[in-house]
Amino acid sequence: MQFAGFDFYIQTLLDWVSGLPSALVWFFFAFSNFTENVFPPWPGDTVTAFGGFLLARGALSFWELVSSTLVGNLAGAWVMYAFGHKLLEWLKNKNFPFKSELYNEESIQKTLDWFSRNGVVVVIFSRFSAGIRFFVSIVAGMVDMRPVLFFSAFTLAVTIWCGILIYGGFYLGSHWEKVLEFLALYNKIFTGFFVTAVLGFIIYKKFFERRKEA
Repeated sequence: MQFAGFDFYIQTLLDWVSGLPSALVWFFFAFSNFTENVFPPWPGDTVTAFGGFLLARGALSFWELVSSTLVGNLAGAWVMYAFGHKLLEWLKNKNFPFKSELYNEESIQKTLDWFSRNGVVVVIFSRFSAGIRFFVSIVAGMVDMRPVLFFSAFTLAVTIWCGILIYGGFYLGSHWEKVLEFLALYNKIFTGFFVTAVLGFIIYKKFFERRKEA
C-alpha cells in the first residue's frame, strides 16, 4: 500500500510535468538529475525512465532529454565532488561531538587508498545503484581524484545507465510503471549485494591481518 501511494504521487507529478512547455520540461529533467546526486531519496531513476516515455509520445525531443540528463548529473556530481574535497580537511581540523567514534584516521586512510586504486571502476559501477552513487562523488573529492578522470568515468556511467532507463521508458510507452516496479526491486537487490560484498571484504581483511600478525 505504501508503494502504491508513492506510485500515485509520482504519477501525478509526472502527469503535470508532461503538460509543461518544453523549456520547463528540460529544466525539470536537469533539476531532477541534479537533485538525485545531492539528495538520494529523490526518485531520479524513475523520472529519467519517464523521460523515455515522453520521448515516445513526442512531448520531448531526444537531444532535449539527453542534454538535460547529462547537464543535471554533471552539475550534481561537481557539487558533491567539491564538497568531498573540503570535507576531509574539515574532519581533520575541526573538533565536534563524538569525533573519536566517527573519525578514525587510519580506517579512513585505508578506505581512501583502496578507492584511489579502484576509483574508475567504482565510479562506473556505483551509477547502477541510487543508494551508493551519492557517496562516490564525495569520496572522489576526498581522495582528490583527477577531475578529468572522474568526470570521464562518471559521464560514461551516466551514458550507460540513463541510456538503459530512457530506452526502457521509450520501449514500454504507456506501461512505464513497470519500469518503476523493476527499479524498486533492482535497487534492493543491487544495494544488498554491494553491502554484503563490502562487509565480506572488511571481515576478510581483518581476519587475514590477524592471521598475519599471529
